[in-house]
Amino acid sequence: MKTITVVAAVIIRTANDDTKEVFATQRGYGEYKDWWEFPGGKIEKGESAEDALKREIKEELATEISVGKYIDTIEFDYPTFHLSMRCYECSVVSGKLELLEHENASWLTKETLQSVSWLPADVTILDKVEKLL
Repeated sequence: MKTITVVAAVIIRTANDDTKEVFATQRGYGEYKDWWEFPGGKIEKGESAEDALKREIKEELATEISVGKYIDTIEFDYPTFHLSMRCYECSVVSGKLELLEHENASWLTKETLQSVSWLPADVTILDKVEKLL
């Protein structure tokens, strides 16, 4: 089975009422269209995971992020491939998180984290994300 190695940004902000929120995006294309995920993408040859994450977020969301601490690597078997996803806690440096590739996006709190239909691999990191909120 083919392995696809990707990086994912768990972008966290503190709202006006001091509530922490995480940014989630809804896929607008492909086999998993309409499912929710943490934004990111594939690591290109010669790129570090952190550089790939910065590039992907700039390409997908026109936003510059800082990559913080490593959260975990998710290993997940989809029907046609194995996904290896390195997840990092991130924050916005500049930009407005414009949806250039995604259909929708939302800032979710600890209470609303489970309110969207997450991709199966992303579901497996939600307990760790919840602890960050």
